[in-house]
Amino acid sequence: MCRSIYVYVLFRTKGRPVSRKREVCAKPPNTLGTETEVTEPQPTPEPEPLTPAQAFDALYAFCAPALVRQTYLLTGRRELARESVERAFQLAWQRWPEVAVDRDPAGWVRAAAYDIALSPWHRFRPRYRHPEPPPADAPDRTLLAAFLKLPPPYRRTLLLYDGVGLDLPETAAETEASTPAAASRLLHARKAIAARLPDLADPAELHRRFTELASTERLRAARPPTVRRGGERRTRFWTRAAIAFTVTLIGTTTFTLRTAPTHYEPPVSPGVQVQGVPARVAQGALSEAETELRSKLHREAVHGPDRLVPVAR
Repeated sequence: MCRSIYVYVLFRTKGRPVSRKREVCAKPPNTLGTETEVTEPQPTPEPEPLTPAQAFDALYAFCAPALVRQTYLLTGRRELARESVERAFQLAWQRWPEVAVDRDPAGWVRAAAYDIALSPWHRFRPRYRHPEPPPADAPDRTLLAAFLKLPPPYRRTLLLYDGVGLDLPETAAETEASTPAAASRLLHARKAIAARLPDLADPAELHRRFTELASTERLRAARPPTVRRGGERRTRFWTRAAIAFTVTLIGTTTFTLRTAPTHYEPPVSPGVQVQGVPARVAQGALSEAETELRSKLHREAVHGPDRLVPVAR
């Protein structure tokens, strides 16, 4: 045992004596007559923390190959499977602070890849309007055809439970359904598969056949730096597009404010022809009465008693 000895050390700080208390472990007496040396245990060095790029590359190398095979089973399309997985990892790289602290980063990327692969918008793309060549083996073709006939939620539930090996609550959480709904989808999917392939009624056999079917296809994912650079390029493109759209919108709004009228101007009504107005009569020669009246007015313009004469100034 180590005895505790309290030693008071007196030293001066800024010209004033200060007393400090230190605990010193005294060496026990040597009872065997030999000198013993006490060695302190060396602390184990902590591993250096990974950079975000290294952590992302490690996650990609661990999950991408299996995830491409799973997405191929989910869609039956090789190119779409690779594209969905790469797009999911690009989203993960864009939101890496959120994904890095997630309790299951692999599950986060898997859910994103499944959502992208099952998006209904792919049917409008010209390259995905025609089916791809099926697997070469006849049993694999039959299993894939039966699996693809299931609705997308049933396919996803069956693949997660019998293919990936998740339990029922995790499957329900990843498919955004309740546990009873996930169980019902699973039972209906197994029943539909067993109706076409009776030898796959056993879940263990179905899991084995899923593994064999996914392994026969040579599906390769891109390298992690390529995926990261692709995600960064996509982010820069959409950022610049958003900036250009915002600048265009501001310019259009400014031009409209400068050129728009500041008060209400009622529209000019169209002209309407007026009916019932007598036609204008052309002026002809004066009659005798009119001639006599004009002469009388000329004679009495100055001397007449009933007229006002302007005064010249």
